[in-house]
Amino acid sequence: MAVGLSALALGSVMAQQPAKLTVDTTQKVAEVSPTLYGLMTEEINFSYDGGLYAEMIRNRTFTNRWPRFEWWRVTTQGNSSAKVSGGDTGPSKALPKSMKLEVREASKGNEAGVTNDGYWGMAVRPSETYHGSFYARPAGVGTAHIRLVANNTAATLAETTVALTDGDWKKYEYTLKTGANVVPGKDNHWEMLFAQKGSVELQMVSLFPPTYNNRPQGNRPDLMKMLGAMRPNFLRFPGGNYVEGNTLAEHFDWKKTIGPLVDRPTKQTSWRYLSSDGMGLLEFLEWCEDLKMEPVLAVFAGYTLNGEHAEGDALKPYIADALDEIEYVTGDVNTKWGAVRAKDGHPEPFKLRLIEVGNEDNLDRSGSYIKRYPPFEKAIRAKYPQLKIIATAWEHGGTPDIVDDHYYQTPHEFFDLVHKYDTQDRNGPKIFVGEWATRTGSPTPDFGAALGDAAWMTSMERNSDVVVMAAYAPLFTNVNPGGMQWSSDLIGYDALNSYGSPSYWAQVLFSEHLGTQVVKSSAEGANDRFFWSATASPEKKVLYLKLVNASDRPQALTVDVSGAKAGAAVSNTMHAATWYVTNSITAPKLVVPVKGTVAVTPGNWKHTVAPNTIEVIDIPLK
Repeated sequence: MAVGLSALALGSVMAQQPAKLTVDTTQKVAEVSPTLYGLMTEEINFSYDGGLYAEMIRNRTFTNRWPRFEWWRVTTQGNSSAKVSGGDTGPSKALPKSMKLEVREASKGNEAGVTNDGYWGMAVRPSETYHGSFYARPAGVGTAHIRLVANNTAATLAETTVALTDGDWKKYEYTLKTGANVVPGKDNHWEMLFAQKGSVELQMVSLFPPTYNNRPQGNRPDLMKMLGAMRPNFLRFPGGNYVEGNTLAEHFDWKKTIGPLVDRPTKQTSWRYLSSDGMGLLEFLEWCEDLKMEPVLAVFAGYTLNGEHAEGDALKPYIADALDEIEYVTGDVNTKWGAVRAKDGHPEPFKLRLIEVGNEDNLDRSGSYIKRYPPFEKAIRAKYPQLKIIATAWEHGGTPDIVDDHYYQTPHEFFDLVHKYDTQDRNGPKIFVGEWATRTGSPTPDFGAALGDAAWMTSMERNSDVVVMAAYAPLFTNVNPGGMQWSSDLIGYDALNSYGSPSYWAQVLFSEHLGTQVVKSSAEGANDRFFWSATASPEKKVLYLKLVNASDRPQALTVDVSGAKAGAAVSNTMHAATWYVTNSITAPKLVVPVKGTVAVTPGNWKHTVAPNTIEVIDIPLK
């Protein structure tokens, strides 16, 4: 349906001289980059743990923080008694310590144990199967009684028992199944209880709901489906500050993120919360595989957020790590690291074309990137000449194929930037807008931000011969108090639900309606906050015309599209009364695209774009 105009707005349309929008579909300006829109990801705002990575247990490795064994507590029934303390052994070198539970008094019906309430709750749905596991070193406690419990009613939603065998460390697995009458909710917790005295050391306690493509220890289906709707062409990972870490000891050391989970140490992220390392290098690659995205691998370049950096000979181990990482991704089973990947469960090599060296090195306070980048480029080109290399600063000291630009702006700042790449040197490096966002609204963007985003995307589309890749950031945020470190974020969620911001829906529209060619277009007499792009698909015989009116007044147009077929063209429109309108976890669809039609007539035809509106029109071509 078309967006309605008030009598005042109609009067304004009649009073103004229509702007002239001309599109010549017979004149190709450039090819649209086949990788223009993609995803950038990093561990921020509980994006992986507590977000996409579907683990329900929080602090599954019992990392000692204050309070001790954070997110865990003792639970007792009747006159039972128990306490927890630090265990001096663990199931692996990566996890050499544990939590020790001592059951001092317990009996049948009077059990004692530990409980965990997850990441601001645990989502439980009817007729679902949950797969769990844990490592234990028991002494006399007998059978573990594991269950999911509703916080408000104490109702048991699912339960099972696991017989423990006294002795050394051993992995145990269990399954929980909910009944058909369970009401979906997130106010639930997990319990492990015992009915007899004894002790047990626990480590790597885990529980997963059903996951996308049923991958073991995989991703949340709702969030993966939302990403899939964006039609992303690539994934830049592990992304952002997560690559660097705050110190050299905390950088993304990919070799510690592969193999069995029990061999992965938990670490602190650059945003000061814990990462379980469950989202490791192979999991990123499988994420690409699931959504048919091209991997863009960012390698650690010897610089951290606190300014620590390596130069000269000190840089050599990190260059060697980067070359090993590429071999893990691309090597066949006869290579050292290709064989490790095969052992990890993926014998087939992944296709890799793009390597990014570092992250945001334009912010390198030491000025060392000009020394650090060239040795990486030289080593990568020598061993993998087929790869294209992305530098993260213009002061790179080398010859990269692509340079990564980042923009975090207000709507008006993006309006002022829409012509930035119109005069870009077409003979220099291509551009990857690797992080960008209009930052108004919290925790997720408001409609004003979506208007800024859409204006900027028209610019990138018109210049997609030089802007070959772009990715909004950050991608995710957990909307619970304490879940966000940076606003605004494209997709919001809690343990149970998720939603797309107005900016998310603008991304969906722009990526879904994109041609293969930029065609000649011009506008005369439009207001200063009117933006457009025109791309065509000769194969589909469709022109994708994107119109953005960020003004509070309607924009009247006379449209001349050469080669347009007369009739009804499909439109998708986003509109809000003010820039402050937004979506939220409780009102997820206040601003979403509305489908309608636009009448296209021979020759010039009239069209009005309402105030505060993003409109995409698919115009059939002759």
